[in-house]
Amino acid sequence: MSPSRLLSFFAWPVMIGLVAALILLLTVPELRPQSWQLPARAAPQSDNAFANLSYAHAVDQAASSVVNIYSRKVIETRRHPLADHPLYEKLFRNSGQQERVKSALGSGVIVSPEGYLLTNNHVIEGADEILVLLHDGRRAGATFIGNDPGSDLAVLKIELDNLTPINIGNPNQARVGDVVLAIGNPFGVGQTVTQGIISALSRYGLGISSYENYIQTDAAINPGNSGGALIDTHGNLLGINAAIIFDTVGIGFAVPADDAMKSLKDIIKYGRVVRGWLGLDAERLTPAAITALGLKNVSGLRVTNVFLNNPAHIAGIRPNDVITHINNQPIGNERQGLKEVADLAPGTVVSVRVLRPHTNGSLPEELEIDVTVGERPDNLEVNRT
Repeated sequence: MSPSRLLSFFAWPVMIGLVAALILLLTVPELRPQSWQLPARAAPQSDNAFANLSYAHAVDQAASSVVNIYSRKVIETRRHPLADHPLYEKLFRNSGQQERVKSALGSGVIVSPEGYLLTNNHVIEGADEILVLLHDGRRAGATFIGNDPGSDLAVLKIELDNLTPINIGNPNQARVGDVVLAIGNPFGVGQTVTQGIISALSRYGLGISSYENYIQTDAAINPGNSGGALIDTHGNLLGINAAIIFDTVGIGFAVPADDAMKSLKDIIKYGRVVRGWLGLDAERLTPAAITALGLKNVSGLRVTNVFLNNPAHIAGIRPNDVITHINNQPIGNERQGLKEVADLAPGTVVSVRVLRPHTNGSLPEELEIDVTVGERPDNLEVNRT
């Protein structure tokens, strides 16, 4: 038999055997070599990818610490001056001293197992009665402990057992673009969660309060959310939701959690918030300002205003001085620099390194100036240089 006929003779049985073997391998996984096995949990990995898009765990961590707050204020209306006149007695017969009840609603955050709550001052300001509704359905009357009008914060206390304080996060590690969740009681509909990102950090100069250092977010914040929690994707508190810009969408502001906790501790200890203060206004040094001041490769804060007869003015700091270091620590932004001073006790002496530009084109002068920290006043309507 020729080789070609021999090859043709064996070709069909071989092909039939290969097809049969392939069918067996596909239908009986146990016969496959180990290297042919599909990766275990291939399908569940796809499910996990979708699970990672959920923030349910973060909400579970924080929701029981966020409360609804209802406040009532009794307002007495004035008696009409003609109510006792004989000609108008019948007309004003029912116009005696009357009471009108003004109600407000908002949110709050439990921050200690002892029952201390943080909320916004405008939620409970002047209230005669404050009621707190917990996530688990319990109710309690709240005691007003104190407030900080400068940052629109207030501290309340409730007397209940088995409270769940929220985990406090670190706003200093937050970045623009981080996902955040807002939890509160918008329009009184009940606890609601909205999602967004951090839009900006260290917002100030908005005219909302006298001490501004806000986290800006596009998470939906509505009336009733005030005093609620802004949390990260792990359920940690980043801020206390405080304000929105009306007639806009996606512009809300929260007081950073570390600022809020300092206010709470000061209010409990001193009855007020004590903030260190240099007595100046400053802004981040922009590239345009660097060029205008004749500087090169400098980062820091440009002093825009100095308050007369206050620490910076007494020490000799001037407008347009550039603060580069405080206590030998480089200063890169307003939050980092002036917040460090705010955390210092009044009377503390700090070393402030400044660059003083010269208008004649010569190199800026570097100075080390010791400044005795003062206490930031609640009202900043004082003279500037």
